[in-house]
Amino acid sequence: MNKEEVLNEFRDANALLEGHFLLSSGLHSEMYLQCARVMMDPERGARICKALAEKINATIDKKIDIVVSPAMGGVIVGYEMGRQLGVPSIFTERVDGEFELRRGFEIPKGANVLMAEDIVTTGLSSKECIETINKFGGNVVAASCLIDRSNGKIDLGVPLVSLIGLEIAAYDKDNLPDHLEGTDAVKPGSRDLKK
Repeated sequence: MNKEEVLNEFRDANALLEGHFLLSSGLHSEMYLQCARVMMDPERGARICKALAEKINATIDKKIDIVVSPAMGGVIVGYEMGRQLGVPSIFTERVDGEFELRRGFEIPKGANVLMAEDIVTTGLSSKECIETINKFGGNVVAASCLIDRSNGKIDLGVPLVSLIGLEIAAYDKDNLPDHLEGTDAVKPGSRDLKK
């Protein structure tokens, strides 16, 4: 899939949003890519994850034994990546703010792991997930995501394979552009959700 084909999948799913968004990283953005809307259509999810799996197989020369994703955003993408690669898929989830394995999930010692995310912006969740995988005895051979919002600038310590990279501006709260200043930010992500 080329860049325009991937973006069309997001547009067709009404998942390419414009406005004022507060990202899970704490940064603000005028654009949000809502992967959950893309993945809610099983055929679309399979199509884009198949394209990503093909790219991973062409890029990574090590056998992948298991896919591990960070909850919440990476769960569905991770499941589909496991299905496309023909390996088990599990996920980490936050307990007292730290990623842990729960639900009886285990990583076989020394297993080659693909850490699968939906979107990477600052890489914070990805890095935390990789640290957790290492803590539980996995060997992270690569990370993957549908969209790399850093456009290749993030260093996760392992190769990052993305369907596409995009250069999307993100701002800290003290450096908002004039047209976002004074507008309410929508927080569509799942980190630190409160009622």
